[in-house]
Amino acid sequence: MANESAMAPSSATGSVTVAVHPLVIMNVSEHWTRVRSQRGEENPVVLGALMGTQKGRNVEVYNSFELLYAVVNGDVVINRDYCETKEEQFKQVFKDLEFLGWYRTGELQGTKGDMKIHKTICEANESPLLLKLNPLGRASELPLTFYESVIDLVDGEACMLFVELKYTLATEEAERIGVDHVARYSLSGSTERSSVTDHLMVQHSAIKMLYTRVRLILDYLKAVEGGELPKDHQVLREINSLCHQLPAIDTLQFREDFHMQCNDVLLMAYLAIVTKGCNAANIFVTKFNTVFDRHGVGRRMRGLMF
Repeated sequence: MANESAMAPSSATGSVTVAVHPLVIMNVSEHWTRVRSQRGEENPVVLGALMGTQKGRNVEVYNSFELLYAVVNGDVVINRDYCETKEEQFKQVFKDLEFLGWYRTGELQGTKGDMKIHKTICEANESPLLLKLNPLGRASELPLTFYESVIDLVDGEACMLFVELKYTLATEEAERIGVDHVARYSLSGSTERSSVTDHLMVQHSAIKMLYTRVRLILDYLKAVEGGELPKDHQVLREINSLCHQLPAIDTLQFREDFHMQCNDVLLMAYLAIVTKGCNAANIFVTKFNTVFDRHGVGRRMRGLMF
């Protein structure tokens, strides 16, 4: 792929403002790290699609997914069927999200090779965005850049060029917790712990202590029942009183909330199974139609020959 610059003059300005969520950056980083580990390459190139919302001149990128592609004669050819299938699956779960553009890892500068892929993406979105992320960048700021394409005159000819866009980070509470956990705890050799880790450690200690004490009571009752220890009526009365406190949580409101939560979890699992089944059925129908059409054409050709 060619590496010549495809950038517009520095005086050109973008037409939209972009807000990107940390989940997108984490997805791209995970994609690049996984491919690098699988292929054993130092700096592999990965491609993916960007999903989000656009309201007027404001674009917000929420999520992303990987793209399948092949290199034919030095040009990147994207698997359009896979892209459309993934996009439909995303819209089934997140109805508000739409296809906004694509991402690629590598040098932050837009190149001629990027422009070839960008023109292909324009078939799905007439004005797609490009997110470039350099995983090997060592700058103090985030090593990523957003671009949009514009038509400009170069040597008297109309050409499509990249214009850099300004972006901001948009985070929600769940994303802030996840980023804090990844940044502090997941780094190899780091001794810092995130707030999530501290909270889980407290919960783990409390559950472990509860289990130890319940086990101690159970072992004592078994020993008394088996005649290994003498009966202590004072201790037995305290254990009986403690056990009678347990059904206090068994109220009508608790049962309704508990059953509702269980039904919600089962419903999500059921929807996931139904979605997977529908996808498998669609793939089967597509393959069946392809085979049927081929056989139909073959029969017609044989009929013409004889």
